Amino acid sequence: MHKRDYYEVLGLDRGVGDEAIKKAYRKLALKYHPDRNPDDKGAEDSFKEATEAYEVLRDPSRRSRYDQFGHSGLRGGDFGFDFGGFDLGEALRAFMRDFGDPLGGAFGDLFGAGGRARASERSGSDLRVKVSLGLEEIARGAEKKIKLKRLVTCKACGGVGAKKGSSLKACSACHGTGELRRVQRSFLGQIVNVSVCGQCRGEGRIISEPCNECNGQGRIAGDETVVVKIPAGISSNNYIPIPAKGNDGSRGAPPGTLLVYIEEEEHPIFERRGDDILCDVPIGFSVAALGGKIEVPTLDGPASLTIPAGTQSQKVFSLKNRGLGRLDGRGKGDLLIRVTVWVPTKLTKEERSLLDSLSALEDKQGLEPGKVFLRKLRNLLGD
Repeated sequence: MHKRDYYEVLGLDRGVGDEAIKKAYRKLALKYHPDRNPDDKGAEDSFKEATEAYEVLRDPSRRSRYDQFGHSGLRGGDFGFDFGGFDLGEALRAFMRDFGDPLGGAFGDLFGAGGRARASERSGSDLRVKVSLGLEEIARGAEKKIKLKRLVTCKACGGVGAKKGSSLKACSACHGTGELRRVQRSFLGQIVNVSVCGQCRGEGRIISEPCNECNGQGRIAGDETVVVKIPAGISSNNYIPIPAKGNDGSRGAPPGTLLVYIEEEEHPIFERRGDDILCDVPIGFSVAALGGKIEVPTLDGPASLTIPAGTQSQKVFSLKNRGLGRLDGRGKGDLLIRVTVWVPTKLTKEERSLLDSLSALEDKQGLEPGKVFLRKLRNLLGD
């Protein structure tokens, strides 16, 4: 299915600020929200499309990737950018997360649990971890196992927090709503203040007998190993969101997200330049002047490089497709070899004699030093 440009979906120009994105999305979301358009599949699709566009453009990392590579830059569920399965429930949760309930409770069953989502039924918090990668791993992509400590739903009580077999009672203060409403009159009319009930902490229910395993919290500490697939070409400050691997939410609310931040290790030989890598290689006088083949390092092992005669110091040669894999999966960068003419700090008698002869010839004929060097060095070395 062809996807429309996200800026087009929200009716925005590229380069707009965060507030403009948020404002444009809110307007469309309210227009097409399912509660205002019951049984209207077209409106539902428009709501999901607008929310999908908003979820990408509101996030600096996702927006940067989209601006560079379009929809193809967001593919791959392992990288956290696969919105092919973006469903209505996710769209509703995203809208509620940033805008609450502007229709005053008309949104109904957002979490599939019946009634309004209670204040205590919050999504689980996100977790953040760092993963260090060498340049070789970045070049090819990698798979990492990460050991996590996260809050998981208590199996003994199913996340309810109450001891099995016990009952939950409606809070007497808020009558089971989880909210306290206070109505005040002003010259503008009635003003309604809504706050979380302090007695039940927004739960709406009172636990008479807490679960012995979680002490009524509904969650316990757990260990888990998560396998993260890291695409080739990723760099420091990029992160990979892994949905549903943060802390579990309370009372059956959705879990948070695991954010895997990338830290690139410094390489002893190669310097990264985007998708290209640079390596400095010293060569001798004779190779620079006469030309020849040298062996150079690459991420895949040694390779041969032909040096043409008369090569100057700091000359950069390019080996195509020997750099880093590109993040969008379209080929590789290049390996850049920068040669430096090596000047010996100590000379043998024979070397010194040859160079003295060359210097004398330059002075005698008054020729440009570079041309004399190339021509006479060839003669002296018997080329």
